[in-house]
Amino acid sequence: MGEPFTQIDAWYSNDPQKPLQFGKLDAKPIEDYDIDVKVLYCGLCSSDVRVLSGAYGPVHEEVCGHEIIGTVTRVGPEVKHLRVGDHVGIGGQCDCCTHCAACERGDEHMCPGLTFTIGMIQGPYKRGKAKGRLGQGGFAKQWRGNARFAFKIPDGVELASAGPLFCAGTTVFTPLRRFGAGKERNRVGVIGLGGLGHLGIQLAAALGADVTAISRGNSKEEDARKLGAKHYIATGSDLKKDFEKHQGSLDLIICTINPPDLDVDAYFTLLSAGGLFVPLGIPHKPLVIDPIGLILGQKGVVGSALGAPQDIKALLELCAKTGVKPWVQLWEFSDINKAIEAFNRGEPRYRFVLVNTDNGGEL
Repeated sequence: MGEPFTQIDAWYSNDPQKPLQFGKLDAKPIEDYDIDVKVLYCGLCSSDVRVLSGAYGPVHEEVCGHEIIGTVTRVGPEVKHLRVGDHVGIGGQCDCCTHCAACERGDEHMCPGLTFTIGMIQGPYKRGKAKGRLGQGGFAKQWRGNARFAFKIPDGVELASAGPLFCAGTTVFTPLRRFGAGKERNRVGVIGLGGLGHLGIQLAAALGADVTAISRGNSKEEDARKLGAKHYIATGSDLKKDFEKHQGSLDLIICTINPPDLDVDAYFTLLSAGGLFVPLGIPHKPLVIDPIGLILGQKGVVGSALGAPQDIKALLELCAKTGVKPWVQLWEFSDINKAIEAFNRGEPRYRFVLVNTDNGGEL
């Protein structure tokens, strides 16, 4: 077992207006339930970019990255399900209270004491030796955190592309799984074909659903069909007109976009009776919904964020079984600032993954 580290080597920010800098930061204090991980790969998510931009508040020694793949180098005495040498993935959550109703029923991602892996919205750790500190993500050579939120990568899942499963994949899979995609809600629509959407299409198809991709214009139709969509709706400036021929054609809609003005009422026309609309992108403004659209047909809007350990395990099993795989482009970690610039230009098809080659990651 490796010696515990006291500092991490990380790419971090103290100023949203400046590039990330590389240097040493004090590591999270060790808990008996923690593991240490040598980071091999880490995905780049829009949440990382927004946090680093200062959108959620001032940044100080901010280490982002929450689609982490690495090798376990040390396990705490309370950790029973992982061993040194295991390859693991870590997503957007790094801690919970463990004793609330949500935690006790296995819905840790709904815990009021949830701590995100990166410093956003929910803020710092709320318990233990790290109380008051922000989480430290995977834009680093090392990671330390609660083993409860680290998951062994099964055989059949490629390490280099697995990272996005732990945020983008989990975010779309959880509502697909919980709201009956491929079962009682067989006809699934996925709005947006990006980091989340391209996995939403694959996963819905893998669950046996009849999938419709919904995206602006026709430029991504070929990709959508390769990913598993049987149908494609190209949208323009008049959504209600675009949807006239498709009314009532979907039982479940997974919305991965967050435009300034999301026209929920227009998308509601696509839903069948009892259909659900699940917004996953954090909207810029409050959602405005005509209650008639809810009442007639008993339709609903249901939120979803992250996923519980049970969801992540089911996701990994499905990917190992069916071959679902994120479409990624690999970047050397030393080029992280260039990767962020390219991300902001809209270049990912459909996820960027950063690689620690000196830790054993492979480009």
